[in-house]
Amino acid sequence: MRLPRSGAGWTIAVFGLLALLLGALGLIWPETQLRLLGFEVPAERAPGDYTGTFLTASSMASFNMGVYYLLAVATEWRPFYRFTVWFRLVTFTVFTIAVLSDVAPDRFFAVAAWEGLGAVATAVGLWWDARRAAPGTAGPGDSAPDPVPATDAAR
Repeated sequence: MRLPRSGAGWTIAVFGLLALLLGALGLIWPETQLRLLGFEVPAERAPGDYTGTFLTASSMASFNMGVYYLLAVATEWRPFYRFTVWFRLVTFTVFTIAVLSDVAPDRFFAVAAWEGLGAVATAVGLWWDARRAAPGTAGPGDSAPDPVPATDAAR
């Protein structure tokens, strides 16, 4: 796997790696994942309680999402980076509303904050990368920016 080639790429790589690892954690040790999120882990589940099923599904989705993010980093797929900013802000909003409406415990707001801060970090990385790539903006000692990936050439 190649290292990220841009500031925005690093933000996507960090999120992707954490999504992959936390997805794996939920698949391997679901009780630990529930405790990290602030949910109760009863000794026994009632009939019709599908918490384990839902956790397996969301952990697998997180694992897959981590792979998708890391693939985007490996190919420097910048349109994907921009897309994630908006949808991570949507995720921040939905998770915040879940906490404020008592659907999720207060501790779950950390997940919302992670999404919101990640969106802002990627947006700042995209802005910084564009600023560095703009003609005539390189300062003394700055190295030449990487060429614009072919996926951004049509933009």
